[in-house]
Amino acid sequence: MSALLRVSAGIDAVNTFIGRSVSWLILIAVLVSAGNATIRKIFDTSSNAWLELQWYLYGAVFMLAASYTLLRNEHVRIDVATSGFSKRTRDWIDLLGHIFFLMPFAGIMIWISWPFFWVSFRTGEISVNASGLILWPAKFLVLAGFVLLFFQGVSEIIKRIAVIRGDIEDPTAEHELPPAVEEMESGADLSERMKNK
Repeated sequence: MSALLRVSAGIDAVNTFIGRSVSWLILIAVLVSAGNATIRKIFDTSSNAWLELQWYLYGAVFMLAASYTLLRNEHVRIDVATSGFSKRTRDWIDLLGHIFFLMPFAGIMIWISWPFFWVSFRTGEISVNASGLILWPAKFLVLAGFVLLFFQGVSEIIKRIAVIRGDIEDPTAEHELPPAVEEMESGADLSERMKNK
């Protein structure tokens, strides 16, 4: 089990790096949007390429950060239906949900999105809009997003089995604050402790 947990930790590290990195694309998308609006108002001109670039950037965040969202346990859940169950029952529901729903869904989406991307890449497909961008990078994001989600599903299954067996503490234990807020506060707490040294 320790070897599988190391695999899980590696997958988590990759998805954490990607998830945190792509969050900066939101800022870039906002700047592109503001620049496009400013140019349109001042110079009375615009380009579909700018609009499509915004779509690419938001799409990249949505697709590439989905696995990070699963890792952080911040996805939509059915807590209303399961909150009355014991912790062990909820662990089994998570495990079976990942095995029988998440993994087949991610696998099917990878299988469907590969030709969707490959045909676009091979043909050099371009947007039908005037001055539009090439489309294969956006289609690649769909494939990449589901590949990352599939591997994160593998990691979550490994961790859930380890929790059920009692090998590790639950990494998705209940928190008083959302995980992102806890992370910021722990970072602030760390800087305070460093000052006091």
